[in-house]
Amino acid sequence: MNGIDQARALLDWHIVMGIDETIAEHPVDNFAPPKPVTTAASEALHDMAPATQMTQQAARPPASAAPVTVSPTTPPPSGEASVQSATELAAVAQTFDDLQAALTDFDGCALKKTATNMVFADGNPSGRVLFIGEAPGAEEDRQGKPFVGPSGRLLDKMLASIDLDRSQVLISNTVFWRPPGNRTPTTIEAAICLPFVQRMVELMMPEVIVPLGGPAAKSLLEQTTGIGKLRGRWFTYAAANLSSSIAATPLFHPAYLLRTPAQKRAAWRDLLMIRQHLNRADGA
Repeated sequence: MNGIDQARALLDWHIVMGIDETIAEHPVDNFAPPKPVTTAASEALHDMAPATQMTQQAARPPASAAPVTVSPTTPPPSGEASVQSATELAAVAQTFDDLQAALTDFDGCALKKTATNMVFADGNPSGRVLFIGEAPGAEEDRQGKPFVGPSGRLLDKMLASIDLDRSQVLISNTVFWRPPGNRTPTTIEAAICLPFVQRMVELMMPEVIVPLGGPAAKSLLEQTTGIGKLRGRWFTYAAANLSSSIAATPLFHPAYLLRTPAQKRAAWRDLLMIRQHLNRADGA
């Protein structure tokens, strides 16, 4: 295998591992030979030692050299500790700005270290409907805004079909940072972010919650069946800090509808069901 084939194979492996974009300002050549490491002690030794004694003195450090102290790194917080920290931070947030600030300062989710931007929410915190997806994608990660790529454009069309837009709803995700390679968030990643999602619901008190896709529906509604069996049905979202329960109905995720256009008819029926619910609330 020549050098070009080796490089191509390495790039293919990176893609499989989820490394599908670079975020550093300058590329790193991992094939370049390592540069020699020069320390202040070795430079001083070189200057003081005669040429005939360089080999002998280089083998041992000068007696006056200070010992090298290595500080142990702080271990990452456990999943349980991160969930507890998230719960405490979310609970004290009294406004959406407070909640966003708390999430910005929160370091308990490992996804924050690999994402470009935090993706909090978009739309109207006083809106009637809360749409909750799974996790940000590549375009959302770049812009720091949920549903701005192809899925977002389809979602905007879906909203318009029932006389809604982003000024009347709020859009967010169950996880606020993009998982590498757009992989599915792990159970612990979703659990760590869940207290912030729950506090978002408490602050907004929407008339309807719409989980987009199976993972969001399972996380919010504590269901175990697939989205195909969950969509088209009404559920009740209830929590200890809510003054009343909230109606919830899952939808197919727009990304799934882009891959499976045949399901758009079912999604249209589900959207009409949401519109009818809002009309009944208006007395129409």
